[in-house]
Amino acid sequence: MIRDEGDRSLCGSVRVLLEWNTLLVQPFREDLDAVECEKKLLAPEIPEGRCQSEEVALSCMYQWSHSGESGTIEILFPYRRTDVLTFTPWLAPIVWEGTFNLDILNEQFRKRNATVGLTVFAIKKYVVFLQRFLETAETHFMIGHRVNYYIFTDRPEAIPNITVKEGREIIPLRVRNYPRWQEISMRRMEMINHYLQQRFIHEVAFLVCVDVDMRFSDHIGVEILSELTGTIHPGFFAAGRQAFTYERRSISEAYIPPEEGDFYYAGGFFGGTVPEVYKLTKKCHEAIMVDKNKSVEAIWQEESHLNKYFVYHKPTKILSPEYLWFSERYTPHFLKKKRFIAIPKNSYAMRN
Repeated sequence: MIRDEGDRSLCGSVRVLLEWNTLLVQPFREDLDAVECEKKLLAPEIPEGRCQSEEVALSCMYQWSHSGESGTIEILFPYRRTDVLTFTPWLAPIVWEGTFNLDILNEQFRKRNATVGLTVFAIKKYVVFLQRFLETAETHFMIGHRVNYYIFTDRPEAIPNITVKEGREIIPLRVRNYPRWQEISMRRMEMINHYLQQRFIHEVAFLVCVDVDMRFSDHIGVEILSELTGTIHPGFFAAGRQAFTYERRSISEAYIPPEEGDFYYAGGFFGGTVPEVYKLTKKCHEAIMVDKNKSVEAIWQEESHLNKYFVYHKPTKILSPEYLWFSERYTPHFLKKKRFIAIPKNSYAMRN
């Protein structure tokens, strides 16, 4: 897919064509000083906070190639994929295997001397998933970095006794349960927001919020961290907007008009910096309570409100379905890794 971004007043007449990861700048004037144009394009014209940010700049390089009487400037990404979408229209990276250099990212993250928080809800019968969740997290999640596992549960005595690596800690947080699983689901935003104010802000720099009925099966590391991170729902990766199960009833605060929306995001994996996750959970909780006062419940509870938030507060990084997959058996051609996989279960039995 090639998008023609139109003529630009940069170094004379220049047309910029964006083909996923490769920016091709084609000068129309034969006497154009290509090297000078390259300098102007790659240095002052790069917007602050975009290509000059660590996560993009560290993985970018460029080269000049000349053929015939006209030249082509290419900004190349050595860690790139051409079979999938790797950037959003607002220039947020979409993370896939083959799009990042983990050694560089780890080196940069260690300089921050930061701790990552991982929240999970194990309420009622869902405590049975904690053993595998924590054991696989210790094998695959943020290896080499400090992690606080925040376990929201009504049964802290049922948390398995697992030895974690140095710099990592399991922290039980007692919360109440609710009769309906939908209510538990919707209250997650409230509970996370409460502890963000009371505790997390003093203990971690980033917060990652995931479902407990999952297992880690491959590396998940600092490549997922950003100001605000969302994950593409695996059931809607190849679907068009009309197929997204957004809340379509205008009476709900989660309502998204038919002509709006970019991706359908999974409620089971989101995160970001503590201030950004605080704003997200606060906004979603407030919207949920407005609905509750009107006796309205969004079609997919807090996931519907999360999607509404991401429509108007764009994630700065998006995780591909590698980071939330639903099946051990099914592997589409574009999926190089299955990093976080749902555990088969009888949902009705678990929720009742």
